[in-house]
Amino acid sequence: MSVYDDKPWLARYDQGQPHSLTPEYDSALDMFRATVARAGDADAIRYFDRRIGFAELDALTDAFAAGIAAEGFRPGERVAIFAQNVPQFVIAQVGTWKAGGIAVSVNPMNKERELAELLKDSEATVLVALQSLYRDVATKVLDGTAVRTVITTSELDFQTRDAPAVFAGVERIESPGTTDLLELLEAHRGATPPEVTLGPDDVAFLTYTSGTTGPPKGAMTTHRNVVFNAQTYRDWIGIGPDDVVLGIAPLFHITGLVGHIAISLLSGAPLVLMYRLDPALTLDVAEAEGATFTVGSITVFIALMNAPNADKAKLATLTKVYSGGAPIPPSTVDAFRDAFGHYIHNIYGLTETTSPSHGVPFHAEAPVDPASGALSVGVPVYDTVVRIVGEDGQDLPPGEVGELVTAGPQVVAGYWNKPEETARALPEGVLHTGDVGYMDEQGWFYIVDRKKDQINAGGYKIWPREVEDVLYEHPAVREAAVVGVPDEYRGETVKAFVSLKADASTTPEEIIAFTKERMAAYKYPRQVEILDEIPKTVSGKVLRRELRTRS
Repeated sequence: MSVYDDKPWLARYDQGQPHSLTPEYDSALDMFRATVARAGDADAIRYFDRRIGFAELDALTDAFAAGIAAEGFRPGERVAIFAQNVPQFVIAQVGTWKAGGIAVSVNPMNKERELAELLKDSEATVLVALQSLYRDVATKVLDGTAVRTVITTSELDFQTRDAPAVFAGVERIESPGTTDLLELLEAHRGATPPEVTLGPDDVAFLTYTSGTTGPPKGAMTTHRNVVFNAQTYRDWIGIGPDDVVLGIAPLFHITGLVGHIAISLLSGAPLVLMYRLDPALTLDVAEAEGATFTVGSITVFIALMNAPNADKAKLATLTKVYSGGAPIPPSTVDAFRDAFGHYIHNIYGLTETTSPSHGVPFHAEAPVDPASGALSVGVPVYDTVVRIVGEDGQDLPPGEVGELVTAGPQVVAGYWNKPEETARALPEGVLHTGDVGYMDEQGWFYIVDRKKDQINAGGYKIWPREVEDVLYEHPAVREAAVVGVPDEYRGETVKAFVSLKADASTTPEEIIAFTKERMAAYKYPRQVEILDEIPKTVSGKVLRRELRTRS
């Protein structure tokens, strides 16, 4: 059921705007080129004291595309981007499109095992990596992958003043056997890359998402998906060239890819990047740049409220504030408004919906679920039909809890090289989200539980079995089970239960340290409890529900 069917009440939230959007461009690259044509002199990226205009970004991405083509890159191949929030990420992404390729977003917190999985699955032929990530991670896993060309870059590039505190300890690193990005761009300055044509159904990027039944899957986000949801952000919130986008979400994440990069490329609003999140620095930069819009995890807004320099003046211009990726306590929304004077609007979506499928209309405030105290995640965005279905797949009436099933132009084409996974999660192109919730009589949606066992820690999705696999590598561990438990800051955090081998001994602290060395920072368990036996059913299935009740 869709809230747009015979729901005149919605017009008062949308201020009379139509409920349908027509994609204005065939591809995200066409979207970018249109902005270059009309606003070439405007800032595209602001990175501390460096300004990169749209025309300059156009030239840099031409050089990147020509450079990788000269190295043998062909249309349809993949470029993996392993970096923090730096201009090079945007340059590599748009440059990949100009070369006719598919960008692969890689979490910069990934360790060797995780990076190897993504490179092998995507069969990326080019890797763009920060020098430190190449040295510490990528050098150990490139053998056995399809990578032919490695391009390295420094987080100190594209900024010219004395390095701010966020760069403490960062130095340029020699990377023998790789191509330096700045040298590549200089060598191909002024070059025109081979002509390519990208259509709506071509894949723009692969964004990897964990599941409960196997290793991470590459969601195939098409150019139509990107263009549509960039327009959704623009029209739902009212973002234009006079806005300034504050880049607080990781660019590798679907929120950063669409809610930061794509909306900037479409609207002509500058994107402010800060390498990685530092709450105090973010407040200073937001004030200095006059940031007006951002979207990110609620944990970021909690961090901003607790920064030592938190002051209402710091975010005086940040009037368009959205948060998604994790549940938002109403008390946090109230506290943020008390601290900075602005309301945090909820937004909801998945990697498979290219960011938003629901949102709280700008200038509206989300109702609170009287039973759970949770804020509504909003109403479906343009052209989006969301049904609540029961175990039998039949539609449920308002107020009844079931699985959210989503159809719309933002739903991805499927999972890379995984037809069975695609058929299971996206039958006939309709996404079975695995999230459980309900719609009220007024058309507002609420998320009340998860059908899957995924853990949502501050907006990051964690697959329990992946953590368990690492725990089993510990020489003292006999059995392991992982669940999500409530956490005041992250919303949910990872807790591990383990039983030990006979005559083996270890401590929770040792196990945490063991996993921390082998996993991205958001994945490793913050809590470990050692049990004599892991509770299981007669058939041997771990009783996760029982474990959660122990926490």
